[in-house]
Amino acid sequence: MSSSLSGRTVLVTGATSGIGYETARILAERGATVLMHGRTAEGARAAVDRLITLAEVDGSQLCVFAADFAHLEEVEQMAARVVAEHPHLDVLVNNAGMAAPERHTVTADGNEIAFQVNFLAHYLLTNLVEPALTSELGGRVVNVSSSLHRTGSIQWADPNRTRRYSRLAAYAQSQLALTVFAADPRVTAISVHPGICTTGLLPLYAPEGTAPAEGAAHVVRLCDPAVEIVNGAYYDRDHRVAPAPAATEERTVKRLSKLADVLVGHAA
Repeated sequence: MSSSLSGRTVLVTGATSGIGYETARILAERGATVLMHGRTAEGARAAVDRLITLAEVDGSQLCVFAADFAHLEEVEQMAARVVAEHPHLDVLVNNAGMAAPERHTVTADGNEIAFQVNFLAHYLLTNLVEPALTSELGGRVVNVSSSLHRTGSIQWADPNRTRRYSRLAAYAQSQLALTVFAADPRVTAISVHPGICTTGLLPLYAPEGTAPAEGAAHVVRLCDPAVEIVNGAYYDRDHRVAPAPAATEERTVKRLSKLADVLVGHAA
């Protein structure tokens, strides 16, 4: 029988569909208070209503948060609200993600859209909610990454890939950055590849995949304080494995942090 997560508060980004939605469902069914993020308040509210109706989850366990990660100002506003309303946050699940579009696309903030939505927004959110993240045993950040991070490289001189764009390379770069970020010593964090699931990202991986709930179970396992983690580690579903070599290089971790601070406008 799964242990109770009653008393735990977890923020799940991208909780309106796919792995994020199923992660929120399992967490709520196990008693956690779940802050469900969606790109819009309407989308997040609809996801909450589905959980209340279909999973018979107590609505008092679910809270709606909205921010379009293609707009960093919205991320800042959401983070401020999270810290104000939930000053004790046990887990942050950085799950929201998108496939890089066929055409090179830049956000209003000036960043390649997949790099911003999949990594920079989570980098910013994590740093802004850090005051609320508990340092108690079990407090952690779980980055939902991808096995495709192994094919990625961070283009330090051109992270927005303006000179040479490939949607697969842009997506892989964003996943590598998210995996590297888990090794940042400023936060207790891990990253996990939840498996290939039938979500909107499936075409990047394979013709078919497993149910999103199966991938979500691997994410939820790592949210459980009863599961000991190794800070900065990378998990392929239930197994801790070595990530791409760049993901744990101290120089790369520091370099990415400096780059991200500049791109999100928080550089000293």
